[in-house]
Amino acid sequence: MTPSVLISNLTQEWVESLRKWHLEFFFIPTTVITLATLLANPVLLACIFLSRALRQETRYLLVANTLTADMLFLVLNLSIVICNAVRAQIPWLLCEVITAFSVTASCCAILTVTFMVVDTYAAVRWPLRYHDILPRRRTLRILVGLWVVAAIFPFTLVIMMEDLIGSPHGNVSVCLAIISLGLIHVNDRVGMHIYFFVAALICTLLILYCYIRLYMVTRTQGIWHSRFSRARVTLLAHGLLLLLYFAPGFVFTMELFLSHRKYISQDVLVWVSTVNMCVFILLPRAFAPYLYGLRYREISDTLMQLLQQHRKPSQVS
Repeated sequence: MTPSVLISNLTQEWVESLRKWHLEFFFIPTTVITLATLLANPVLLACIFLSRALRQETRYLLVANTLTADMLFLVLNLSIVICNAVRAQIPWLLCEVITAFSVTASCCAILTVTFMVVDTYAAVRWPLRYHDILPRRRTLRILVGLWVVAAIFPFTLVIMMEDLIGSPHGNVSVCLAIISLGLIHVNDRVGMHIYFFVAALICTLLILYCYIRLYMVTRTQGIWHSRFSRARVTLLAHGLLLLLYFAPGFVFTMELFLSHRKYISQDVLVWVSTVNMCVFILLPRAFAPYLYGLRYREISDTLMQLLQQHRKPSQVS
């Protein structure tokens, strides 16, 4: 069976399961969460880039990069979800490219959130040398590097899929990463699992090391004594957001593992993939503007100043 025929069969089976369980209605919560986030993120980005002081600081550049990556992912994800819901015929190459950009944006957001923890550790551990360690130019170069690292693997997979399928390209009624990745050869599939596992392991170990070292350095300063201290609340917010960012990735890895098991029902795979794509993977993007953005006093103060400046002309007129 040729890859083109296999893709057609897989997408047809997926469409039948979507119709059977009416899962196309999941585009409603996806649309609501996406629009709510797309309303908040540009406001926070405007606060950062319109303030000379904020756009010079490393932590706010990292927040801006996370919000930008999230916005790109949300737009692409919503486009895919709506196209799948209305069963629009999408060129297979376009589906692959959109998927690659989505994975790139998602991975870049996770890498940036991980680097936020490193940035916090560096600021607390070396307060006098912090600005020399991470000046603005170096931070910008690091952010470009994060985007490049995040893009290497998904676009390599696009090239591999093009080599596997060849041409001409047909249209598909469902655009899903799990279908295209499921066509990869067994040996390449093992390498893909190793790549995701090693990347997740490195990020997790780095985050744990920084948090443990932060606690050891600051435990004698009294900032952890109060149950609702700013340090505890900040750590809880960071931990919750990190969990929300990493959890969908582990669910997606489980999808890839289950997709090659004959004893797993197709309906189970469709349910898991739909809920992960339409709900789980959107939660960190919905919480990020509030857990990261508005918790910074400087951003909230800048937002209030912008609102006051907007009110004054309206009151004069």
